[in-house]
Amino acid sequence: MGTINALNWRYATKSFDPELILEDEKIDLLKQAFNLTPTSYGLQPLKLLVISNKSLQDKLLASSFNQKQVTTASHVFVLCIEKKIDTSFIKNHFELVKEIRETPDTVLEPFRNFLIKDFSKKNDEELKQWAKNQAYLALGNMLTVCAIEKIDACPMEGFLPNKYSEILNLDDSQIEPVLVLPVGIRHKNDMFSSMKKVRRPIEDVVIDLV
Repeated sequence: MGTINALNWRYATKSFDPELILEDEKIDLLKQAFNLTPTSYGLQPLKLLVISNKSLQDKLLASSFNQKQVTTASHVFVLCIEKKIDTSFIKNHFELVKEIRETPDTVLEPFRNFLIKDFSKKNDEELKQWAKNQAYLALGNMLTVCAIEKIDACPMEGFLPNKYSEILNLDDSQIEPVLVLPVGIRHKNDMFSSMKKVRRPIEDVVIDLV
């Protein structure tokens, strides 16, 4: 499919076929798409949980406002943010840059120091919102890849993060769930798959400045 055809084919899948499981290659591709998502300053304050245990998926149902996609999906991705974005976190990023690119410390130091100073001024809520913004970037990137690869998906904000943390044993971890993405293959009886996509006319949402 061409890119626009793929984006038109995509919709927020309401009913997955629980008998159909995505191939490992498709799941690996989505993991890589998540990891290759651009993030602010390249800091990647994110982690991705990949759930394919059906009994665990069933446990998430009540905490997902009974949205059955989490139980019928082939896999459920839970996008999480780092709870602790501090000087150490930033320094670790620059150590990775140095290791991979062999960039000298003298080149990295000014930008590293700038980020450490800038982030030290942010309170916990500001850091959380910044990290959550990066999770939305990853979600959008993954949805585009899903469309191109003909993987059905349903992005979800409607869930209880605290309950997810409890069920997934994350309470003592340094990550917090912020978004959920069930993926799989649409059920043939999902009536939403044949509905026309509703979007405002492009001339209403795009402004060309010439």
